[in-house]
Amino acid sequence: MSQLRIVLIGYGPVGARFVDQLLPGVENGSIALTVVAGEGVEAYNRVLVAEYAVGNTELDAMLVGDRATAEAAGARVLLGVAATSIDRAAHVVHLDSGEELVYDRLVLATGSRANVPTLDGVERHRRDADSLRKYAAQLVARDDELPAGITALRDLADAERVLAAVRARKRIIVLGAGVLGLELALAAAHAGAQVCVVHHGPHPMPRNLDRGGGLVLRAALRRSGVTVVAHSRAEAVAFRTDVDGSRRFDMVVTADGKQLRGDLLVLSCGVSPRNELATLAGLRTAVGVVVGTGLASWSDPDVYAIGDCAQVVERTEELAGQRVLPGAPSGLIGPGWRQAEWLAAQFLASTTSGGPADAAAPAERDAIVMLKAEHIDVVAVGDVSADPWDDDSLHPRRRVSQWADPEHLRYVKMVTEDGALTGFVSVGMPRTAAELTLLFERRGELPADRSVLLRFDGPDYDPSTDADAFAPGSTVCWCNGVTVGRIEEAAVCGATTVEGVGRETRAGTGCGGCKGRIAEILARAAETDETPSVTA
Repeated sequence: MSQLRIVLIGYGPVGARFVDQLLPGVENGSIALTVVAGEGVEAYNRVLVAEYAVGNTELDAMLVGDRATAEAAGARVLLGVAATSIDRAAHVVHLDSGEELVYDRLVLATGSRANVPTLDGVERHRRDADSLRKYAAQLVARDDELPAGITALRDLADAERVLAAVRARKRIIVLGAGVLGLELALAAAHAGAQVCVVHHGPHPMPRNLDRGGGLVLRAALRRSGVTVVAHSRAEAVAFRTDVDGSRRFDMVVTADGKQLRGDLLVLSCGVSPRNELATLAGLRTAVGVVVGTGLASWSDPDVYAIGDCAQVVERTEELAGQRVLPGAPSGLIGPGWRQAEWLAAQFLASTTSGGPADAAAPAERDAIVMLKAEHIDVVAVGDVSADPWDDDSLHPRRRVSQWADPEHLRYVKMVTEDGALTGFVSVGMPRTAAELTLLFERRGELPADRSVLLRFDGPDYDPSTDADAFAPGSTVCWCNGVTVGRIEEAAVCGATTVEGVGRETRAGTGCGGCKGRIAEILARAAETDETPSVTA
């Protein structure tokens, strides 16, 4: 059998996981793999860019790729080289270096770019098909160029600009109140910068939190030293001229007349999939690159998409004729990693057994969203818009339980159907959130008296008496699917720190929201078998 020629465009964390899983086929010669990396650095975890931007982590701790191992196995990894176009008829990818790569299977893992909002004073480019055809050289594989003093936070170059402002104790304005923007705001404030978050919604994280959870989070932000300006839509930016004659950001002007001065404006207004290569190649795109449940493009069975750029929609006759399609890329690292692992397994199976192992990638449940910040714990999943006083006749099987202690910045809301948890919000209640996450994962029923769940964050709670949270089969890292049992095995083999467990099992190397639980498990193991004490 001849080699299966696979070209991967994109070498972020999802692309790196795909490469890692495909290496057995590369080593045995059944697969010829070429990776077009774009950036000139080894693959790194973009989820941790905010921590890098405030000096809380180093690049080495963010790396998720292993280019040396991939190249030793026989793969080509082209760092700092960008794909400029795809010729589907000829099965060729054109690179900005002038090289042409022939493929049998093409995998797009191009990720997403930061949204640039509509602001007077900031140029933003359209990336529809007509604009891409006309200005391909300026738009394909390129981000919008922002004025001095304005940055997004998607890559290392962005993070370096933020880090310089943090170290100089500058005034930082964060536009947007999503997870990434808030993590940056809290970390920068903790590092000594003056931080203001501006957003036009009623409360932070409006896509994930209900009003109660959002207002408690807003109070927690303010107590942490972050100024929060809500209900204010940014309309324009103004500039000043420095002594060297350069023009740079000076203030944000909002629609309600506020003028907010700062030294650095960080745009945290969501992301959009990098679709331009797919659009120019005539592939079906909507929010992302439209792929079926087998991750192959609707338009071309030899082109696949994974991660932030992939919009998974099962193709039907009805949907094929619609202009607007349901769903969107998850935007989270865990689902992207699982897609990468599944697709690599299909390609490996096709080279050995002559056909794919499975017809469809496993369906994802609602993603668990965690805000990672010192002294502020926020976890949310599912639809939490229901109110405890809603008309039961409209949803006879649904129940909503709510508990709030705003003075101490604590809040929990649980939504159930037939007793099973379908969504929850937890602010300032980390142990309760961990228990609710386990129940959500297992589709388990909540106790009839919901208030007993609050004991997990009570002063008398002893984690060692709760066997279920430490049961071997309980999942700790949802990004990588790592259980308590696997972490305990790693500890027995000498991985007695959170970082050591990460190297051994990958737990904690995704969003990082599980590091506290990993530390608990290691501490518990150290107490029971006298292994060395854990240090995070």
